Amino acid sequence: MDHKFRQYSENSLLLLAKLGGAFTEEDSAAVPFPHGLYTRAFKASPEDKLAFIVQTIEEMAELFEEDLDAVSWDDSRVEDFVNVLVQQGEGLRSCMVNRMKKSRKVHLYFKRLSHHVLEQMGHSAEAWELIRKEIRSHLLRLDLLASATFIAN
Repeated sequence: MDHKFRQYSENSLLLLAKLGGAFTEEDSAAVPFPHGLYTRAFKASPEDKLAFIVQTIEEMAELFEEDLDAVSWDDSRVEDFVNVLVQQGEGLRSCMVNRMKKSRKVHLYFKRLSHHVLEQMGHSAEAWELIRKEIRSHLLRLDLLASATFIAN
């Protein structure tokens, strides 16, 4: 599971990087992620960690189903990126024993990203670059969380 997760993780980060230009440290989305959720996820049981990772991946994939007309990204790369996220989420979900507990706060965060960044900025290329940067940050943090999960087991 660790090997497959890393493979999907590397692919998703590579595809995300290929969508746009270089990532900069400037600008961030106007909707801060409730970082306490990551802190709690790191302390959670392996099953709850997996649920957090799966939900976050699914929410990211759903976000990229929105209007991408303003960006000049290659449609097939976007599709490949979303497919990797979906496959990664499905693979992890298949490892779960219990029914997945969804976090309302994670869901609301991605809803706010959609509304406060994408919709209010008219799904502009600038808005999507902010989203791309946020998604990269989450993918990196999820990779750390997954590593902690696999090491603990």
